[in-house]
Amino acid sequence: MTQPRRAVFLDRDGVLNRAVVRDGKPYPPGSVEELEVLPGVTEALERLQAAGFWLIGITNQPDVARGTQRREVVEAINDRLLTLLPLAQMFVCYEDGTTCPRRKPNPGMILEAAAQFMIDLPASFMVGDRWSDVEAGRRAGCRTVFLDYGYAERRPDPPADRTAADLPEATAWILLTAFNNKEKRRGNPG
Repeated sequence: MTQPRRAVFLDRDGVLNRAVVRDGKPYPPGSVEELEVLPGVTEALERLQAAGFWLIGITNQPDVARGTQRREVVEAINDRLLTLLPLAQMFVCYEDGTTCPRRKPNPGMILEAAAQFMIDLPASFMVGDRWSDVEAGRRAGCRTVFLDYGYAERRPDPPADRTAADLPEATAWILLTAFNNKEKRRGNPG
């Protein structure tokens, strides 16, 4: 029987790639040409992968349902990120509104990924830059990291397990936390 795996679930816009900020609110890039992987992301993901984590993108893309973005463009951006970064897969919810079980803050995409890849959710992490990312991770049973860019919108409440300035800082905490938990399971003092 295969052992459950640890994963880091990563929001797309604002975590992996630069979000377009207008009036204090983040938006996805409008095209592949506008896509910019954030500084330090590739190295951070490589460190997490080397530590044995599965890396899975989890993204809401409601602009498709709203008619302000085409699905093919979202898929092209995702394909580009999957080419550039060591991600196992990108899970996407194209719905708008709060009733879809896959749309963050609901945990559906995380639960779907966990079933597909045999993920140990309590040993896993969700990293996001919006309250809905943190809430989805919490509802799925993961530890959570909030990347605080000071957006003019709701903050996680209750707060995430950790707040960080960027993915490299979040990665350092995830690796330290995972190492400390592994040592405790072995019976070694932290």
